[in-house]
Amino acid sequence: MTFEVKNGSFRYAHGRQVLNNISFSVENGQMLAILGPNGAGKTTMLRCMMGFLKWTEGHSLLDGEDIAGMSQRKLFSKVAYVPQAKNASLASSVKDMVLLGRSSHYTIFGKPGAKDRQLVTDTLARLGLSALADCSCAELSGGELQMVLIARAIVSEPQIIILDEPESNLDFKNQLIVLKTLRNLAEQGITCIFNTHYPVHALRHADKALLLDKSGNVCFGAVHEVITEDNMRRAFGVETVIGQIETPHNEYADVLAVNTLPEEPAISEDPSEESEKNTMTQIANEENTRLATLSIIVEDRENADKINAMLHEYGQYIIGRMGMPYPKKEVSIICVVIDAPETAISALSGKLGQLRGVSMKTTYSKK
Repeated sequence: MTFEVKNGSFRYAHGRQVLNNISFSVENGQMLAILGPNGAGKTTMLRCMMGFLKWTEGHSLLDGEDIAGMSQRKLFSKVAYVPQAKNASLASSVKDMVLLGRSSHYTIFGKPGAKDRQLVTDTLARLGLSALADCSCAELSGGELQMVLIARAIVSEPQIIILDEPESNLDFKNQLIVLKTLRNLAEQGITCIFNTHYPVHALRHADKALLLDKSGNVCFGAVHEVITEDNMRRAFGVETVIGQIETPHNEYADVLAVNTLPEEPAISEDPSEESEKNTMTQIANEENTRLATLSIIVEDRENADKINAMLHEYGQYIIGRMGMPYPKKEVSIICVVIDAPETAISALSGKLGQLRGVSMKTTYSKK
């Protein structure tokens, strides 16, 4: 299923232009992270995408069908929406709140069955919420309620899940649980779209990124080509350093804000020209390249096809590749030598690092 926004613009009545001519699309199994400074219109864009607010211009499309013409029942049988958690005055229990997510699967006079209740139980366990199953939602903290709303969306078994800052009210552990759950859903073919204030969450988990500035303009494409130091400076007005943190088992992207800066021009004068395909063309045209080696240890052999597909995607840059099985440890070892723009190397490293059962390290030449 393809979710698409075409030429979306939004202006509040008698107010300023919030969003300006936004276009993007995401496919089955992709994660899209939406970022931007406070007041850039991230939540407004999600509400327009879902039809809660009407685009001033443009359309939201599901497989080419305009959402504006869909019945709510049809829309919510395909798409689940998770708003930011507010204090709940509802006296319903956690398990009953989550069970509401199954309502699109039976008629108005129907009742949930054993399968529905088991799915709720399994989902609560998956998100570490089993102990809260019988608690009243009115007694929950904001973070706990956020987790419950995410569980409610998951049990609806959507093809697309859209979340408004799902990790903002959560502690470190629950942030990881939510982000890994979304990544797992994406691997199952579900499209995940989420707003976030954390560029590092996008780099580590998302496939694509959409970056808004306060003028309503947008930069959209592959996550490692959108979240760059230059784009962070222009959109947020901060100097950032983007690099890698190495651990004994893997390396992880990190984004560090080090200084505030004067405002600069918008990130994109013509957002219609911003796309993943255009971004990759820009990378291919860059003159400065780096020599690097990617050392990969694969514990889960089911990832072999995914790794081969990723390496094929960047085949124009690969100048050497060696692979061998190591039966004693039941792993495969791959070494790739690549001569490419640093953005392309970071993109490939990030994609490989997202795979479960894969440990990898990137080593750059000094020159």
